[in-house]
Order: sequence, then C-alpha cells, then structure tokens
Amino acid sequence: MTQRAAQRLPRAALLLFCAAYLLPGLFGRDPWRNADLTAFGTMLAMAEGRTPWWAPTLGDLPAETALLPHALGAVFIKLLGPLLDPALAARLPFAALLALTLALVWYATFHLARTEAAQPVPFAFGGEADPVDYARALADGALLAIIATLGLLQLGHETTPELMQLSEVALLMWSLAAAPYRSLPVRAGLLLALPALATSGAPSMAVAMGVLALIITLRSSYAEVRALWPWLLASLALAVGAAFALGAWQSRLAPPNALGTARLLLWFPWPVWPLALWTLWRWRRQWLRRHIAVPLAGVAVGVASCIAMGGSDRALMLAVPGMAVMAAFALPTLKRSAGSAIDWFSVFFFSLAALAVWVIYLSMQTGVPAKPMANIQRLAPGFEPRFSLIELVAAALGTVAWMWLVRWRTSRHRHPLWKSLVLPASGVALAWLLTMTLLLPALDYARSPRALMALANRHVPRGACVLAPGMTRAQVASLEVFGEHRVRTQIEPAAAAPTDCQHLLLAWRGNAAPPPPPAGWAFEARLRRPGERSEQLLVYRRAP
Repeated sequence: MTQRAAQRLPRAALLLFCAAYLLPGLFGRDPWRNADLTAFGTMLAMAEGRTPWWAPTLGDLPAETALLPHALGAVFIKLLGPLLDPALAARLPFAALLALTLALVWYATFHLARTEAAQPVPFAFGGEADPVDYARALADGALLAIIATLGLLQLGHETTPELMQLSEVALLMWSLAAAPYRSLPVRAGLLLALPALATSGAPSMAVAMGVLALIITLRSSYAEVRALWPWLLASLALAVGAAFALGAWQSRLAPPNALGTARLLLWFPWPVWPLALWTLWRWRRQWLRRHIAVPLAGVAVGVASCIAMGGSDRALMLAVPGMAVMAAFALPTLKRSAGSAIDWFSVFFFSLAALAVWVIYLSMQTGVPAKPMANIQRLAPGFEPRFSLIELVAAALGTVAWMWLVRWRTSRHRHPLWKSLVLPASGVALAWLLTMTLLLPALDYARSPRALMALANRHVPRGACVLAPGMTRAQVASLEVFGEHRVRTQIEPAAAAPTDCQHLLLAWRGNAAPPPPPAGWAFEARLRRPGERSEQLLVYRRAP
C-alpha cells in the first residue's frame, strides 16, 4: 500500500459530507406516518404529563416497549418546548444520535485497521503507507460507506427507537475495536451499550450481540481485549435485568417472506453489501481476526433478525454499521474495474435523480413543464407550492458541489483508498438534500396527517373527548398531536361510554358506502386525507 493511496479525505470535505447528510429534513416538517408519528406522539404525551413515564400510553393503548428513546425525546421537548416546536425539539437528540453513529463507525474502523492483522504487507525497500495514515484512510472510507447506504437514508432521519438502537450497536462495535487503546472509555461503553440496546426495544439482539462479543473477546490475542470479559458479562446481566424489569421481552417473529426479504437485502444495504462480500472473500482466512469478526458479528445478528422478523427493514438497519466497516476493508483490494463500475453507476443514477427533482421543482414554481405539477395536484389535491430562497440556495450549492465532485473523480485516475465511495456517498447526500429542500413542501403535505386532521377539526372541537375503537397507534397519535383530542380506543360505541365523549371516529377502508351508524350515534361526515383513495375517517356525533 503506497503513501499516496493512504491519503486522508480533507477534514473540511468530510464535515461537509456529514452536514449535507444530517441537516436536511431536520427543520420545517411535521412528523410523518407511521413509526415517526407514533414515536413522537408518545414523547409528546409523556412531556405534557398525559401519560406516566414508566408505562406510557397513546390514548389508552400501551406504547411500544422502547422506554429509553421515548424518554429521551420527552426530556428534550420539556427542555426546549418553550423555545422550539415540539417536533423539532424531539428530533434534535436523534439527529445527534445519527451523528454519533457516524463518528463511532469512523473510530471503530480506525482502531481495527491499526491492528497487526489488518495492516498491509510492507515493501521490501520502504515507501509503504504509514500505519496510522492507512487506518485513517480506511476510516474515511467506512464513513463514506455508511452515508452511501440507501436504506439508512429515511430510517436514519426519523424520531424512532431504531435510531437509538443503531447508535448502541455502533457503540458496542467501537468498544470492542478500541479496547487495546482506550481502557476506561471502553469499559463505560460496554456497560452502556447492551442495556441501552435492550431498553430501546431490542433485548434479543442485545443478548445475541453480547454473546458474540464475549466469544470474540475470549479468543482475542490482545490481553487488553481478553480482560473485558467480566465487563461484558456485567453488561449482559444489566441488559437482561432491565429488559425484564420494563417488560421489553416481546416476540416479533413473523412468517418467512423469502421474496420480500431477498428484495430488501438487495437494495437496502446498497452499495455496501457487495463490498462486504468482497471483504469476506479476500479475508476468508482471517474471519476470526478482530478486524473482521467484530463487524461481522453485528452484520450476522442484524441479517438474522431481519429474516426471522419476516423481512424487517428496521432490524436490517442495525447491520449497516458492521457492513460499512467491512466495506472499508474491501477498498485496498478492490479492482479498478469494480471501482469504475460503482463510479459510473453513481454518476448516471444520481445525476438523473437530481435532474428529475429540479424539473419537478421548476414545474411547481413556474408551471413549466405542466405535467409534473398536474401529477402532484392529482396525488395531493389542495397542495399549494411555496418558495424559500434559503432552500433554493442550499439545493443549488449542493448541485454545483456534485458536478465538481463528478469532474474531480472522472477527470483522471485518483489514488486514495476511499475514492470509489466518494460519488455514491455524495450522490446519496445530494438526493437527500434536494428532496428535503425542493420537494419538502409537497412531501410534507402528502405524508403528514395535518390536512386530514384540519378537516376533522371542523366537526370535532379541539380538546374534545373522542371514541376511536380499532384505531392504530399512528392514527391515535394523529388525533392527539394535531387535534389535541382525548382519545379512548378501548370502549365500544354501543357500550356505556363516558358522557363527555360526544364524538365517535371510525377508520374505514374501501370505496363502498359506510356501514350504518352504531346504536346511539348519528353520522356526520366522511373524510379522506388529500390524495388518499381507500382509507376514510368516519365521524359520528352522539344522538340526542
């Protein structure tokens, strides 16, 4: 490995990559259906004191078992609520968790690449890369790999428990990687990672990862790593105890879905999964070495959980940090033809995507061409475009930066190890930036329940007691967040209902006529979310 190949990515460029990935979508939007809205509704109810913190509910439905992330969002709503919109206040700590995940992946790769087994063979007459420079270049590649992962794009920017789970998986991986170099922080990280993962809604995955981490620790050739086994046992015990104390053990197994799972495994971790497989092949005699075993353990647990849960993308998301680290170790042996294929695919795919976004934006603002705006009006009736100079400038700067990167990468042969991941990562960041600036008003109008709740509030006064039997957590969260209603789902409309509940809301799917009103109720309205064809909201008022 030459010194030129071990050049590090300029720090200013690295920080700009992270900012372009983290900041878009943080401001100026509502919580979106379904998981994002459900989690925020629970956090808001906890912050406003409408539900106990140790056993939170949505309406009268028990909330998800992930207590720790909901409490984190509720704390930030209480602290920043007087200054910021509650949705933004809840979103800030989860954006920080995503930033922490990126940093932990970088440092985990850096420490693993410094191990003797991961270092390249030195040249006979010198001139090889410095070990620290080589490790830093691989760490830059791992950071670009996780940014380039398609499946993490939306799920990583939600306010959901899975984002805290992602950060805890990255923390566990960093703790195992940094053990020979950081004693006290590593022990603290181990004691925190598994219990936090268990109380964030993934106790089974916490136990599985803890057991694999214990095996890796006991087999390590580093005395500092082997000395961690008591700390890992203590962390496992804390994780199991906390999960039992909070009632977090719930079976989420689902029937096998071979075709859906195969599709998910194909697109969700793109483009890191081909590189991770290449790493497994090129390092096939060193699978038990720590620089392969540590990330492979996280990947194995995440993929196995995804399959066991019938193709769950949120379980597969926890395999992304390990895949990114493994993808980085493919870079030193990646053939030039493979790197060129990745580059040209990225150039064509993301350039066409950016062009499509700009055409849609021009149609929304000027009416030329007319068809994109007509399609938006058909899919989201009632949408009115708005203009923001800040969003336009940010999108234009991102597009110019993309064109400069394409020219830099394709003008001549580049030597740094991370060169093949620059265009995939920057293309994903560009697509996210353009979507969350130019297309954000349309997406927010289509994916937020605000428009439907505005229609419902014409018939049901804000703060009223509402019976909503059979509604999901996301629907209850919509009523509580955007209507400020007091929702009760566990009372049948024909039974003896509280006298202050004068309104009944039923979810109805299909275009057929709604069923007759329940006894004691009079039909008032049938509402649809703009652009929705099948799902309806039926409004009834208590009959005199």
